[in-house]
Amino acid sequence: MNGKWIYLYRAVDRYGDTVDFFLSESRDKSAALYFFRKAISCNNIPSKVVVDKSGSNKAALDALNTELDQDHKIPIFQNKYLNNRVEQDHRFIKKRIKTMLGFKNFHAAAITIKGIENIRIIQKGQLIGTKKQNSTFENFSKIMAA
Repeated sequence: MNGKWIYLYRAVDRYGDTVDFFLSESRDKSAALYFFRKAISCNNIPSKVVVDKSGSNKAALDALNTELDQDHKIPIFQNKYLNNRVEQDHRFIKKRIKTMLGFKNFHAAAITIKGIENIRIIQKGQLIGTKKQNSTFENFSKIMAA
């Protein structure tokens, strides 16, 4: 984006399915907290969260845990190698974006990444009415026919 960094927050469950994603201009506690709240509101409180060594993710989860009662606190595992499932899933996005040589503005980046993420969700067969064993075209056809 014209030489500026932008940050893609992604959540993947234990099966490799995409839970949620969020593109941000900053990588700080408030952006991470917004992402975690968004992911939890669309899904449920996770049984545990694995994050990389980013201090902003840990700070956001600590702030989120102060808001939750004792029974619903989220265990946080912060390890460089435990989040490999997210990193492996992230490579498909990097593969698409690398050939594009960047974005002109944040809005264009957000729309493009949203499209890539939605295609990945279709490919994984995560949408209701689709199956993982079907081809991407078959899953897309079922969605469009509905």
